[in-house]
Amino acid sequence: MKSGFWEFMRWIGLLSALWIGLTHSASSQNQVWAGTDVPRVDSMCQQFQQLYIQIREESVLPDTARKLFSTIMIGLRTKFRTAEPFRIDSIRRDSLLRAAYFSFPLRHYSPDAIGGRRGEGYRAKGFDLFDYNVRGSHPAQDIFITDRNQDCIDDNTDQPADVLAMTSGVVLAIETAWTPGQEYRGGNWIWIYDPMLDGLWYYAHNNAVLVRPGDWVQSGQKISEVGRTGYNAYAARSPTHLHLMYLQIQPDGLPIPRNTYEWLLTARNYN
Repeated sequence: MKSGFWEFMRWIGLLSALWIGLTHSASSQNQVWAGTDVPRVDSMCQQFQQLYIQIREESVLPDTARKLFSTIMIGLRTKFRTAEPFRIDSIRRDSLLRAAYFSFPLRHYSPDAIGGRRGEGYRAKGFDLFDYNVRGSHPAQDIFITDRNQDCIDDNTDQPADVLAMTSGVVLAIETAWTPGQEYRGGNWIWIYDPMLDGLWYYAHNNAVLVRPGDWVQSGQKISEVGRTGYNAYAARSPTHLHLMYLQIQPDGLPIPRNTYEWLLTARNYN
């Protein structure tokens, strides 16, 4: 079972990387998809990056943001599902999830580093991705490193703490320009779309971001280093941590948060 799973995942990775390269070299220049006219992946990455910044800066109305987001997500889903490696049914997907599909997102750490007891830090009620004024929810798990002097260096290794991709996927958007004093909550963040799960991963408060929009990343690949960026994370009261959120994309292209706690418990650890 295990050998078959890893062989399948290697096959997925090779074909996915090849497929991403081919889509980047495609000739289509469509910016909004209609019917079968789906834009290139790199174009949808640009659209997502622009939209998320507009949401953060409140330069787009929430209802408009929802429509644009839905269009992008349905476009991504359509684009990936035209590639053979991603044409899997629910039974096959469930089999993958039972076969160590996930990588724990911090090297040298385990589920013991997750904040709260049994993942109780996850609070999805009231979450609205499209209205930046909505506060109070926390549809994510915070995973803490040992950093007593808050210098973003792991006290156990004397090195930055590596953030690893939970699953394989394409990098949609990043932020790398956060500076102290800004009120933006996520700091330097990364959004990754996983076409197998048809969902979005959000990694926030990073110090160094090592990927770029359009990159294909493998599960367990280093994508960033843990930091203290973001309005709340930068405050001295906040221990140094990774903020990890997963959003499941619904048939209409809109997201709902899902608690990743059980996935984190079964994830492969990297030392």
